[in-house]
Amino acid sequence: METSSMAIVASQALDRVLVLEMVRVTEAAAIAASTLIGRGDEKAADAAAVEAMRAAFNNLDFDGTVVIGEGERDEAPMLYIGEKVGRGTGPKIDIALDPLEGTTITAKAGPNALAVLAIAEQGGLLNAPDVYMDKLAIGPGYEKGLVSLDRTPTENICALAKAKGVEPHEIIACVLDRPRHEKLIAELRQIGCGIMLIPDGDVAGAMSVTDPDTTIDIYLGSGGAPEGVLAAAALTCIGGQFQGRLLFRNEDERARAHKWGVTDLDKIYELQDLVKGDAIFAATGVTDGSLLKGVKRRTTGITTESVVMRASSGTVRWVRGEHRKDFAF
Repeated sequence: METSSMAIVASQALDRVLVLEMVRVTEAAAIAASTLIGRGDEKAADAAAVEAMRAAFNNLDFDGTVVIGEGERDEAPMLYIGEKVGRGTGPKIDIALDPLEGTTITAKAGPNALAVLAIAEQGGLLNAPDVYMDKLAIGPGYEKGLVSLDRTPTENICALAKAKGVEPHEIIACVLDRPRHEKLIAELRQIGCGIMLIPDGDVAGAMSVTDPDTTIDIYLGSGGAPEGVLAAAALTCIGGQFQGRLLFRNEDERARAHKWGVTDLDKIYELQDLVKGDAIFAATGVTDGSLLKGVKRRTTGITTESVVMRASSGTVRWVRGEHRKDFAF
């Protein structure tokens, strides 16, 4: 699988042992969140995942800093931006995380809820403010610059269709089902493009363009900027193209961006701007989805399904875990 036009050098800090350790962390969060599937309590499900992920991190020998987390310190009691995790020994690691991507999905027992994280060497992940981001993603195998946020959805669909050797109406786009996307959806319908509307699960939606089995060709629309960095980490590992541009609704959000060092408010971020150098991405399914099966509780124990990737090697591992019910992470 291609990762970028330039080789990504293996990090000295991201020891290969950390690859499977990251799976253990997302497994812990997913199993904790799974106890709240279908219970209608988004906050409780998120809190369970956060607490479990934090405890799992603190068993690891690294000096970790959360650069994308549950919010700023005064908004989030755990896994807030700037929080230190790990035992404080070993390599310095930056962490982007979403302990439960799809809180509403989990509360309603819907598809595609995930526990997700990405790690890189210190300074390797963009400190994205918690604002919206306009996003565009396509899978691997296409010429760089084929699509762009500077072009209209119609232009991007037509360019992608031409490169794929099909008509525009044969392209399938994935879009978050939100009122803010009404004009986007109408434009896509106008050219006959197929649309897969998803209720939530921004990271899984962007990643879906890399899996032919989903039949999704392109991901379009706005969602959280932190989720954009997580999706970019995944695409850095498995290939594809991603662009993001921060969206600001008011002066408070612009000020928040300046606080995190964002000076060019109109910048289009490419993969290499969001994730620099080597990175590890891990996700575990909470509920069944197109990417991963969810947590299953059986009389014999608990089963999980995860994926973990590393940018420098391009390796993708699919991990099925079988855990005793009393297993402690």
